[in-house]
Amino acid sequence: MQNEDLPPAADQTARDIAEVPAVELINTVAVHLMSAAAVKTGLADDTRADELKDLDEARKLITALAGLITAAAPEVGSTHAAPLRDGLRSLQLAFREESLVPDEPGKGPGEKWTGPVN
Repeated sequence: MQNEDLPPAADQTARDIAEVPAVELINTVAVHLMSAAAVKTGLADDTRADELKDLDEARKLITALAGLITAAAPEVGSTHAAPLRDGLRSLQLAFREESLVPDEPGKGPGEKWTGPVN
């Protein structure tokens, strides 16, 4: 049954995404957030890494990632959540190292959701 309000390409996209398990979608979104946060934290494997660094943007991405992982962990299980938590923690620590003005413990990006990261 095709949704008549959607163009055929959008209807096909909706059907395609409906076939993807939630765990896979959550992991995909988390990996995209991690990748973007890594670049914005200055961790890009690129000669222009310093030019791409934007800690204000990185903070937002890391906080969103922390919220997603914290909320999704009970749903996706520890097998999927553990590597996401590890990646998040690495980003939080990298952010702390790159920041010229250190955040108070518990006030760094995403720490509202994860608790203080040392």
